[in-house]
Amino acid sequence: MTDTPFVVSAAWLHEHLNDSQVVIVDCRFSLADPELGRKQYLTNHIQGAHYLDLNKDLSATVGRHGGRHPLPNASELANKLANIGINFQETFVVAYDDSRCAFAARLWWLLRYLGHDRIAILDGGLTGWLTAGYPVTEEIPSPSPGSFVPQVRSHLVVDIQTVKARKDLPEVLLVDSRESDRYRGEREPIDPIAGHIPGAVNYPWQEATNERGNLHNESLQRQRWADLKPADEIMVYCGSGVTACVNLLSLEIAGIDTGKLYAGSWSDWCSYLVSEESDR
Repeated sequence: MTDTPFVVSAAWLHEHLNDSQVVIVDCRFSLADPELGRKQYLTNHIQGAHYLDLNKDLSATVGRHGGRHPLPNASELANKLANIGINFQETFVVAYDDSRCAFAARLWWLLRYLGHDRIAILDGGLTGWLTAGYPVTEEIPSPSPGSFVPQVRSHLVVDIQTVKARKDLPEVLLVDSRESDRYRGEREPIDPIAGHIPGAVNYPWQEATNERGNLHNESLQRQRWADLKPADEIMVYCGSGVTACVNLLSLEIAGIDTGKLYAGSWSDWCSYLVSEESDR
């Protein structure tokens, strides 16, 4: 995919490694081994990259409801962003992972949610960077702290009450971003209940990229969403509000800017179903 406001190539990033207006963030993470991403970062990463952890930085503490990756406190995340040198609405941020954008897209969405649009994904992630022959390092950068005062766009997120109230309206569409067998309820490796929210249509998040993790171009992204019914509001969810962000990125690349994140996603939705069963 060519460089766009949403995606940059390894070649572009290599040319801007020493640009003081660019901050690189390593978002590698493993749901199966939550410490793996940080260990990988400490072993090697792109020069100048800082690390943000899905559980510790890009999510809040898990509660009874709210899902497995609740949205982080805006002020706390803003402080962390400032501490790695990001200036609000000024710094151009490039996020990467090695999981087909799964975790980098979470940071992409969070920054836009906080009012900072100068954020792009490294196309192909770290694997693409290495394949292109560019170097990595184990040197940890020393940031020059920035200033980040968020302007939260609360309209970009919906909660379970909003989903229940609006999902069946003719002008609203609900999109499930999980793999099709999880959507159909044939397999559920994480959450206590299998299935999907009634009325949701299925667009697996992996289909936004090829197997190497390169995002499809604008034409292919538009084609991917071509069968969507016309909707003024598209509410997108996944298991816990992380990989749904890949679909929200895909929608943006396709020129569809009506997407909203159901942050709690299926893990939040089924937590109420579990509560109902336990109360009987």
